[in-house]
Amino acid sequence: MAANTIVNVHTHTETSPSKIPPTNTIDSHSVLRRLQSELMALMMSGDCGISAFPEEDNILLWKGTIQGSKDTVFEGTEYKLSLSFPNDYPFKPPKVKFLTTCFHPNLDLHGAICLDILQDKWSSAYDVRTILLSIQSLLGEPNISSPLNQEAAELWSNQEEYRKKVQKLYKSTNA
Repeated sequence: MAANTIVNVHTHTETSPSKIPPTNTIDSHSVLRRLQSELMALMMSGDCGISAFPEEDNILLWKGTIQGSKDTVFEGTEYKLSLSFPNDYPFKPPKVKFLTTCFHPNLDLHGAICLDILQDKWSSAYDVRTILLSIQSLLGEPNISSPLNQEAAELWSNQEEYRKKVQKLYKSTNA
C-alpha cells in the first residue's frame, strides 16, 4: 500500500487523495450563487429603507441597514444589522442581529431578534430582501405577546412615551 493511499474502512478499497472529491464543494457553490443572486435582486429592488452587502471577502457575512418606517415611532432612525449565513443556507436561516441599540419588544439588549421567520417559520423561499422587509415591518408592528424586552412591550401601548424612549436611546447611542 502506498504512503498516500486512503483505505475505505467499509469496502476496503484504496483511493488516492487526489481522487477524493472535496466535501461540500457543490453546496458551497450553490450557496455562493444564491447569495450573489440575492444581492443583485436586493440592489435592483429599489425598496426604501433597507440595504445589505457582504463584508469584504466573505459572502457569508453581511452588514445590513434598516430605516424606521414613516409614521411609526421609529421614523427617522437607522439601524445596523449583521447577517451571518450558515453553510447550508437557504435550508437554514441566517443569524440576524441588531448592531445598533434598539428599544423594541422583540429585541433583547444584545440585539437578538424574536421573529418567527428567522426561527421555526423559516422557509428556503425567503431571501435577504424578505428578511430585511420583515424586520422593518416588525419595528412598527411588534408582537407584544412574545416579548424579549418586557419593558418595551409594556410601554408600547403609550406611543408618545414610547417614541420619547426610542429617541432618547437612539440619540445617546448614535451621538
